[in-house]
Amino acid sequence: MNAITNVLKTAAVVLTLGMPGMAPAAEPLPGCPDSLSMADTGIEGMGSLASAFGPFAEEFEALTGIELELFSLANRTAAGNALIYDDVDLVFAGPSEYLLFQRETAVEILFTVERPHYGTSFFVPADSPIRSLEGLRGQRIALKDVGSASGHLLPMLMLREAGLDPERDLQVIMAGDTRAAALANGDVAAMGGGNRDDRLLRQLDPDGEYRVIATSPILPGDPVLIRGSLAASCRTGLAERLEAHADALWEALVATERNHEKFVDRDSALRFDRTSDDYSLVREAYAAAGIDL
Repeated sequence: MNAITNVLKTAAVVLTLGMPGMAPAAEPLPGCPDSLSMADTGIEGMGSLASAFGPFAEEFEALTGIELELFSLANRTAAGNALIYDDVDLVFAGPSEYLLFQRETAVEILFTVERPHYGTSFFVPADSPIRSLEGLRGQRIALKDVGSASGHLLPMLMLREAGLDPERDLQVIMAGDTRAAALANGDVAAMGGGNRDDRLLRQLDPDGEYRVIATSPILPGDPVLIRGSLAASCRTGLAERLEAHADALWEALVATERNHEKFVDRDSALRFDRTSDDYSLVREAYAAAGIDL
């Protein structure tokens, strides 16, 4: 009877390991808790967060053995407070937010989502006499949102490097999502925004023609931050485990419509070697915008 029981137990183990979707449990990571929480500074509300990162959270747990709880934020500012008080462990952030969070609490870059077109361009109508940033002196221009790396901070740095004082030499309008409409309607002489903002112009004004008068260097990627108060062994182990399975992690990240549109359509990729030093351009841009870090 014992022999038969042992045979049945062995067969059960073999069948379980061989079943589709029944992958062996991930090796534990030293120093890590059973669960971690994650937020995204660009998403408000639990429903939207789950629809964007559900597959990513599942793959994260499969790779690390750590449950990833999605943490809803009321607004972007709440992410900094959540990090400070250890209410959240991981945050999908932008370059400008990373530097603000770093000023308030200890955070490290787990990995980044790199966008090869992530930078600033200044657009004018094709028939405009303006040929350079210097030609914007005395003009009215539209930018995006205060604190946006490509839509505010970097444009301010570009203007100053062109010899212009944004507060004295021209009128800057923070137009947000209406920046393209402001240019298409002739309300401003130029628009400063993301390199791909020409898509917005084509949508609003299919028959219009526009050209670029200045383009910035490429910005470092959007960092996924991990709070520095987690055990060093956990932070290091997570980075190594995720990098070893970067392809699977990426496929899970872009499995949702929101992230596919945001990342795949922008030729993005994961990178695991970014450090704080890589964000020096963003620091310069903060200084140009008159914001202390």
